[in-house]
Amino acid sequence: ETLVIMGRSGSGKSILLKIITGLIAADSGEIWFDGTEISKLKTKKINILRQKIGMLFQSAALFDSMTVAENVAFMLDQHTDYSKQEMRKIVDEKLELVDLEGVQDLRPAELSGGMRKRVGLARALAFDPEVILYDEPTTGLDPVTCTEINQLICDLHERLQVTSVVVTHDMHSAFSVATRMAMIHEGKQVAYGNPDEIINVDNPIVQQFVLFGAPDQILNMENPILKEYLGR
Repeated sequence: ETLVIMGRSGSGKSILLKIITGLIAADSGEIWFDGTEISKLKTKKINILRQKIGMLFQSAALFDSMTVAENVAFMLDQHTDYSKQEMRKIVDEKLELVDLEGVQDLRPAELSGGMRKRVGLARALAFDPEVILYDEPTTGLDPVTCTEINQLICDLHERLQVTSVVVTHDMHSAFSVATRMAMIHEGKQVAYGNPDEIINVDNPIVQQFVLFGAPDQILNMENPILKEYLGR
C-alpha cells in the first residue's frame, strides 16, 4: 500500500523517515521491518537493510559535482562489485522507469526541479527496494509538475508492487497517492485510516487539514463533521 504521513511542519515526519533508514537514532520505541526490530542494528546490518529501502529526499540530495548517471549509480558503486557497464545498464533502466532519458551526462544544475526529483527517485530505485520512502516529494514544484510526480508515485506503486511511505503536508498530493493515511500532531498519531475514513475523523486538527488542503472533489460538504466544523 501507499501510506501517507501528514502533519504540520516540524511535527517530526521527516525525522521519522530518517529513523526508519537508520540515519538518526531513535530516542525510544521500536521500528519493525520484515519481522525484525531494526532501531538498534549495527552499521553493517543497517547497510544491508538500506538496500531494501529506497528514499527520495526532500531536495533530491543530488551531488552537484556528479553527472546524473553518477548520482543514480552512487550506491551501486559504493556497495557492489558491478562493472561500469553493469551499473550503466541499471542506471538507464531506472531513469527510463521515472520517464527520464538522454540526461545521463547532465549535471544537477542543468535540470529542472521536477527532473532533479526524478533523478533522486531513480537513485532510490537502484537496488530494486521493497519499500520506497518519499520525503515531501512535491515541495518546491509548480502545480503541473506536482501532478506529474504524484502520478509517477502511483505508477511506480502499481508497476513495482512496492510499499510506499510518503511524508507530506500537501493535501492534494496526499489524497492523490494514498491508500492509507496517518496524521501526526505534537509527536502523537491523531488519525489513521483510508482516505474516506480520514475525511470523517471527528478531530478538529485533522478536519482543518482536510478542509483547507484536500482537493474539492473528495470533500463532501454534506459530511456532518465538516458542517459542524464550518459552523464554529
